[in-house]
Amino acid sequence: MANNEISRFTNILLHVIFIILSLACLLPIVLVFMISITDYDYIVRNGYQFIPEKLSLEAYAYIFKDYSVVLRAYGISFFVTITGTLVSVFISSLYAYPISRADFRYRGLFAFLIFFTMLFGGGLVPWYMVYTQVLDLKNSIWALIVPMLLSPFNVLIMKTYFQMSVPPALIEASTIDGAGELRTFFKIVFPLSLPVFATIGLFNTLHYWNDWFNSMIFITDTDLYSLQYLMYKMISQADYLSRNGALIQGSATELAKLPGETIRMAMALIGIGPIVLAYPFFQRYFIKGLTLGSIKG
Repeated sequence: MANNEISRFTNILLHVIFIILSLACLLPIVLVFMISITDYDYIVRNGYQFIPEKLSLEAYAYIFKDYSVVLRAYGISFFVTITGTLVSVFISSLYAYPISRADFRYRGLFAFLIFFTMLFGGGLVPWYMVYTQVLDLKNSIWALIVPMLLSPFNVLIMKTYFQMSVPPALIEASTIDGAGELRTFFKIVFPLSLPVFATIGLFNTLHYWNDWFNSMIFITDTDLYSLQYLMYKMISQADYLSRNGALIQGSATELAKLPGETIRMAMALIGIGPIVLAYPFFQRYFIKGLTLGSIKG
């Protein structure tokens, strides 16, 4: 057996371990799906099961009762996620690239400023006042994009990647050949940095898609609700109606039968669907973007 090969037993053991880890990731999603299509009364009597005896689509019927609202929320979330991710990656790279250059005079100052914001913040009230009274973004779709455009963590990851993976000699050679800073960045640095761009893009995609807090803070117009916040509102309403049905005259029986548990699971599936489909497009760059440049030599 060559030095770089593993034994048959070790190979089998590794396969078994990865199969177990894969099942640990997939089985909860399968269980959530089965709960979402299980009759609510059956869940109350028998609990969660992978293969229930009685199926029902009441949860999905409740969610898509007014399907136009859900589709609108999907559109808002897609626009916010795509636009926010592209703009955020672009802005983060424009901040990270200069402070990664040793010949930039003020790199220490700007690096300190971005790091300082990781340690200290102004608080929720000043943050809210800036976006509502200074920038006037209340009830605007940009209120879902602008607050998360620049992440200090993402900037520092990009800065480290540029320093470790883009040879200074290559930048110097492009300067000697007459290329300006913008041309150097877009023609040389950008093609060499696709892994870190994809990694930060995935981080931003997850962040924007799963965000509901900005909708709760800045949005009162129902036409601008994101998907995650709409699901939060629907779950809250379903829980309230099912628990307080007896207080609403003439509707106690119907409200008590609202499938609250199955609605939660159905909404979880509706919310994670697009993001699961997006992950394979980033996968081949993801690990490389996190590890490349972390070790010298």
